[in-house]
Amino acid sequence: MGTIITFKRPDGEEASGYLANAASGNAPGVVVIQEWWGLSDQIKGMCDRFALAGFDALAPDLYKGTVVPYHDTEAAANEMNSLDFMDATTQTVRGAVQYLSRNGARVGLTGFCLGGAVTIIGATKIPELAAGVVFYGIPPEQAAKPADVMIPLQAHFANQDDWCTPELVDAFEKAMIAASKPLELYRYDAHHAFANEQRVQVHDRWASELAWSRAAEFFRKHLG
Repeated sequence: MGTIITFKRPDGEEASGYLANAASGNAPGVVVIQEWWGLSDQIKGMCDRFALAGFDALAPDLYKGTVVPYHDTEAAANEMNSLDFMDATTQTVRGAVQYLSRNGARVGLTGFCLGGAVTIIGATKIPELAAGVVFYGIPPEQAAKPADVMIPLQAHFANQDDWCTPELVDAFEKAMIAASKPLELYRYDAHHAFANEQRVQVHDRWASELAWSRAAEFFRKHLG
């Protein structure tokens, strides 16, 4: 449904990503951030789904062409740990936001796992954003303080998650409330990465569909 495009980062360098356009010519935009596997078919499919729901969706390729197989967690960890999160967020992701907002559209940001953490960082660093939806990812507080969040956030977390643990989620929620920041937070009796239907061992269809419907409605509310 979509296609690979190039776009400019704020620093003038080029980046690439997968773009899926809505049928409407004046659609709001959603930037979709990958898991630690890279710009996989799963993430491209999520862009396609946003496009069918009425959004222009762009997933920037933060790994510049590398896609890690689902079984190779060591390689995925190496790729994630090699990523400059601040450069990725303030340059590549912001460039994607600016690309979708170039015709005056309101733009939201969402991401999964690694992309969830990038979404929270983006919520503190990207002024063009109007809303964000986080899926099971939280950055270290030194990367993004809840008090610095500039946009309404919705967040989806798994109760059976040994990476983005319930304790981390509780601390994030408390910090957002203490800072009087708008947050809709949902917990699901599911495993980490429950929204990835390509990973059958962790995918939870009920939780995934409920989270999707909540995310789409949240973006319709805040992006128009």
